[in-house]
Amino acid sequence: MSDAPTLAANVMHFARLLRRAGLPVGPAEAIAAQQALTRIDLTSKTETRVALRSVMIHRHEHQPVFDQAFALFWRDPTAAEQAVAMALLEAQKEKRYDRPPPGSRRVAEAFAPKNQPPPAPQDEPPVQDAVMTVSDQERLQQMDFEAMSAEEIAAAKREIRRLALPLDLRRTRRRRADPSGPVTDLRRTIRASLRQGGEITAIARARRITRPPPLVVLCDISGSMGRYAQILMHFLHAVANDRDRVHVFLFGTRLSNVTRQLRARDPEVAFQMVSHIVPDWSGGTRIGETLALFNKRWARRVLGQGAMVLLITDGLDRDGAVGLAENMDRLHRSCRRLIWLNPLLRWSGFEPKSQGIRVMLPHVDEFRPIHNLSSLRALVDLLSRPAPSRAASRPRPQ
Repeated sequence: MSDAPTLAANVMHFARLLRRAGLPVGPAEAIAAQQALTRIDLTSKTETRVALRSVMIHRHEHQPVFDQAFALFWRDPTAAEQAVAMALLEAQKEKRYDRPPPGSRRVAEAFAPKNQPPPAPQDEPPVQDAVMTVSDQERLQQMDFEAMSAEEIAAAKREIRRLALPLDLRRTRRRRADPSGPVTDLRRTIRASLRQGGEITAIARARRITRPPPLVVLCDISGSMGRYAQILMHFLHAVANDRDRVHVFLFGTRLSNVTRQLRARDPEVAFQMVSHIVPDWSGGTRIGETLALFNKRWARRVLGQGAMVLLITDGLDRDGAVGLAENMDRLHRSCRRLIWLNPLLRWSGFEPKSQGIRVMLPHVDEFRPIHNLSSLRALVDLLSRPAPSRAASRPRPQ
């Protein structure tokens, strides 16, 4: 029992570490963690990790950050200094293409002390070269979502909430009364004349109703897309709360309709509801099978009236593109415009060598990257312009 105060303090510091790393861990999770540790064998590191992870995180995409923080915090007393030293060494190295383990940078920054640099002397202000400097805002726009720290991810989420998604208006078959409208409304004219004994005293006029087309989003949440999907969920939440007739589906090894859950105004509440109904986050990918299920159950419900479809995936299918061509063709013919957003396009030397990518590419109208804020803004600009003809905009496989 003498170790109980020390254990409680360690759990509290570990909860603070997770919170600094960007995870939504509060007092309730810290109390639940202390209670969970009283019901397991503390000599087993595996049981301790599983118990803490079960009560302190609530979303699948937070697991890599938690595992990295647990390995550093509960390993030895000098883990914090080692994490800070590794972060400093990484900052001094030249940029490389191989990436550290998921969450390592965020955890290293959470371990680092919060000491502010000393202010510069007032009598000798530092001289800055304005030509060679780049603003933090511009750097944030171009930074890859996968390379962002916890603070940069929070700033990116704030920027995403400010994005507006204007879709070009489409004329519908419905009409509304308009005294200066271009169309004569004979039915309303005759109905009004009945109240005057059959005498027509005025000609009723109407105008076609215009409204944005439905927007359908199919977002891949498999292991290769998990870190991008985490950021894009904030974009989809903002769009679902800003517009009507928005339908969002998540797929990995199965298809999940999360439209109703994303309607919640509070993002954390919405994502908590999504995590309860999506069991395959960061798992495998069956693109052909999930598209077949969408075409069978949902296409006729949500793809009417000139709907636009955003397909967010890297095109890596573990089933070897079985049935993918047929279902992509059916999806393409069912909507007015099919836009494929692929984070792999962030590489300048990208080539469609994967079998799934080559099968999907002939059936889309636009093939665009989706990996940073700049690409999101380009997507918004694209959707706000009139759609070109499919023959002119269809990408060609290389």
